[in-house]
Amino acid sequence: MRRSGIGDAPTRRLRRRLGLERNELRRGVDRVQRAVALALLVLLLVAAPPVAAWCGSLAYDAGLRAERQEHAQRQKVWATVVATGGFAAAGERYVHETVRATWPRPVDGRPRTGMLPSWKGAEVGARKQIWVDREGRLAVRPRPHSRTVTDAVYAGGAAALAVGAPVLLAYVVVRRRCDRYRDRMWDAAWARMDADAGRNRPS
Repeated sequence: MRRSGIGDAPTRRLRRRLGLERNELRRGVDRVQRAVALALLVLLLVAAPPVAAWCGSLAYDAGLRAERQEHAQRQKVWATVVATGGFAAAGERYVHETVRATWPRPVDGRPRTGMLPSWKGAEVGARKQIWVDREGRLAVRPRPHSRTVTDAVYAGGAAALAVGAPVLLAYVVVRRRCDRYRDRMWDAAWARMDADAGRNRPS
């Protein structure tokens, strides 16, 4: 005769929680609730991964296009300091020490002059690489690939949550209705017990 081992305990607990184990105390409403929970879980496991992958792929492709566009429109050039000791224009939220520098325009190589935030060792003749657009105007660094990957991950996660939220809401609704039905059954059972006790009470 086969003896159940210790390893069978987790399996029994899982079967009991899923409502797959025979139990005379389990009512029909309990089995309905478990069946609905299993169906919703299967639906979530089937729907969430492809939706998350699709949304993540869309975000990744959009990020790649933005990377290519920004890298095509912006270029690194060498700026040479021609004067020091300046400050940012009044009215800005922060006041930074600046230097006057000149750099070539990517389109035709003509020099362009402007103010740059100062840096350590920024003396006349010092050089620093900056990002500019095709006309030579100062620009921010193009979109890094790490941001594209991060946005894709966030998009996939948000899509999975968007799929999971209605599934969870559906289970909560079913659970509440089953709980109310169970409460009515318990109330009816207690009422029958009280009635039986009253009939069986000696006069």
